[in-house]
Amino acid sequence: MRLEAEAKVTGRAKYAADLFFPGMVHLKVVRSPLPHALIKSIDASEALKVEGVLSVFTGADFPGRVAQERERPVLARDRVRYVGDGVAVVVAENEEAAEEGARRVRVEYEPLPAVLDPLEALKPDAPKVHGESNVICHHVVQRGNPEEGFAEAEVVLERTYRTHRVQHAALEVEAAVAVPEGDHMVVYCPGKSPFNARRIVAEALGWPLNRVIIRETTIGGSFGGKDYDMGVLAARAALAANRLGRPARIKLTREESTVEGTKRHPYVLKYKVGAKKDGTLCAMEVYGVADGGAYVSKTPLVTWRSAVEATGPYRIPHVQVDIYGVFTNNVYADALRGFGSPQVDFAVELLMDELAGILELDPLELRLRNGLREGDTGPTGQVMRDVSLATCLRRVTDAAGWAEKRQAYVNQKGYRRRGIGLACSFRGSCFGAGGEGLDAAGAALLVHRDGTADLSCGIVEVGQGSRTVFARIVEEVLGLPLDRIHVNALDTARVPDSGPTVASRGTVIGGNAVLRAAEQVRRAMEGVAAEMLGCSPGEVTFRAGQVAARDRCEALAFEEVAAECYRRGVSLYGFGWYKAPDLSWDRSCGQGEAYFGYVYAASVAEVEVDLETGQVEVLGYYAAHDVGKALNPAEVEGQICGGAAMGIGYALMEDVGLAGGEVRNTNYDRYLLPTCLDVGTLIPLVVEEPCRFGPLGARGLGEPATQIVAPAIVNAICQAIGGRLYEIPATLEAVLSKARGR
Repeated sequence: MRLEAEAKVTGRAKYAADLFFPGMVHLKVVRSPLPHALIKSIDASEALKVEGVLSVFTGADFPGRVAQERERPVLARDRVRYVGDGVAVVVAENEEAAEEGARRVRVEYEPLPAVLDPLEALKPDAPKVHGESNVICHHVVQRGNPEEGFAEAEVVLERTYRTHRVQHAALEVEAAVAVPEGDHMVVYCPGKSPFNARRIVAEALGWPLNRVIIRETTIGGSFGGKDYDMGVLAARAALAANRLGRPARIKLTREESTVEGTKRHPYVLKYKVGAKKDGTLCAMEVYGVADGGAYVSKTPLVTWRSAVEATGPYRIPHVQVDIYGVFTNNVYADALRGFGSPQVDFAVELLMDELAGILELDPLELRLRNGLREGDTGPTGQVMRDVSLATCLRRVTDAAGWAEKRQAYVNQKGYRRRGIGLACSFRGSCFGAGGEGLDAAGAALLVHRDGTADLSCGIVEVGQGSRTVFARIVEEVLGLPLDRIHVNALDTARVPDSGPTVASRGTVIGGNAVLRAAEQVRRAMEGVAAEMLGCSPGEVTFRAGQVAARDRCEALAFEEVAAECYRRGVSLYGFGWYKAPDLSWDRSCGQGEAYFGYVYAASVAEVEVDLETGQVEVLGYYAAHDVGKALNPAEVEGQICGGAAMGIGYALMEDVGLAGGEVRNTNYDRYLLPTCLDVGTLIPLVVEEPCRFGPLGARGLGEPATQIVAPAIVNAICQAIGGRLYEIPATLEAVLSKARGR
């Protein structure tokens, strides 16, 4: 069971919006209605006449820095760059007064030319969002000689794919409460990057980091969100709390969250692949442009991952990849479950299926023939280890009945037709060379004299089950039952900066830190226990709350050994610090060790399409993921199914609609999300081939669970309708148009 499950289902868990402090004031934000404009003036006189309104703050009121270069400002000082940019906050005794005050603030803008298309943004005469260029970043992967590879190829295929903008759609909207405590500012908020939020607050107030404390509250979903957005909200609340000397709360509505918050990057991807007639891949070229929106955020890291993974989990001797991140005056993009993998996975897996059709090969056979194997060289020149791609492919296709169904769905009649589709992936673990220096975490474990334990880690519980996984690691090392381990909520004053909880790094990086802390305590206890048992330290075992000598009947209660350690003055405090292995990487050509390890997965989707309406029904989705070691088997299956549901929404219905840079579907009445009636039967398949770098052999899972859902579904649709789709979402209109040959 998840450690925090009981509190959540009984309603005892406290979310940021549940927190109330005496004298607390409330904030509402005034946002730009224009995608690009200069701020000429802000008139708050009418707002201050509203009963209950205490103050109105603008970017000029922050004593420190409202943003680092090209980063989203806490409040825009002189220019707005997207519809939703915050320009002022109204502080009042209650939310109603704050809301009325925000309506009365008058802002005079001077409109500027806006660029809303990422391809247009690359043109020399395009309006500039920041500085002299709209290029945020350009990542390259070059291997071999593509010209030579295409010359050897007997079949060459060129296609363009488009992915779209979606949102995190967490049940909980963003909220933060700032409370002055002496000369410190304590901010209670949910978020996957508490240390980044601390930095943003400290910079905005002009304070040192140690005067700002971020305390984790229960989070109602992240999926990559609640990052820069939370830092901005925290800083707004902190300014009001500091200026008024009272606790201050800011809580967004669903519409505000949708307008202001980050989204998944939309991509335009142009692929060219060359192959022999027997299916052997010869060369691949990829050119991609990602819409980063108005601010830089994590676009460099997201697009770097895309570049490394763009050619898929295949042996290709000649590769050229160019991925650009560009500024536009659209709502800005950041991490969203998958972190740059879903976009390129969608493209390359659709490409593989179409290539298989041209070559008259089974899509599974094409993937097995070219898929990475142990000791192969990957696209960046890295020798691949712990490769389990073929295992995942065979496991999932066997479970789904691939061969029989693939054949059965050929030459169907009638208006309802079925299809089955396949996709697979490899994914770099954690940040990799694109974020070296960020990939480290700390954990502290304190065993008390009664044999209970307190565990703290710099990785946040964002719904992925990290607290339970960390407790399971302690249980494995010390034999301490889960009900005797308490995992503390994160407090930035109590644990070291462990970076953001992103890139599926929680289990691997945080878990290794916990493992080291637990092993330190174990070593301390082993010496005392050995003397108590009359054996050598190497013979001491920890299991089910007991400490024993191997191959002997005598056993001591864990708490008995802990108490003896205290009596002798032996410290039972362990601190673990884990940094990802160093990597050798040449950014100029994208060659070297991109990641210290990779995870592998394969999925099969079965759909039924109504050719009269374009309606797609997902009948079944099978996913095989290599998790190395399932530290919490039920949670692993839950992650796979949750990721599948999110991927189904990405494939078929979710889409942030923009018009003139403005989000049009700001609530869930028009932003379509899948329900339990839309996901079909979900079959999680857990593969366990231990990873040499993971704690107890475990690998990350949170993001891989989502990244290959869309290509499997769309490949299944393509078989059912007898035509190819090249973009998502695969809406009723798009499917119907393709089915009718348009």
